[in-house]
Amino acid sequence: MKKDTHHFIQEYKGLGAFGLDRETDEETLMFYLQKFSEDLFLKTLLPRLSNQELEELYLFINAKLKQHISEDEYHSLFLKDR
Repeated sequence: MKKDTHHFIQEYKGLGAFGLDRETDEETLMFYLQKFSEDLFLKTLLPRLSNQELEELYLFINAKLKQHISEDEYHSLFLKDR
């Protein structure tokens, strides 16, 4: 059974612009992140990144998760293992 979803990107009709207002910024970032996480895109991008760039991305994402998501949310929402 699939656990992961990307429904927002399928229905998004917003501006796709950053810096206008908080709501549009959040929607734009959600759009970008869902596009970013597409398998084919990542299979193209990741081999082009240096080891340092891979580590920087991993550490940035991990730091934001630790800063804003509880351990229970990490397991239930991110890992979906509960």
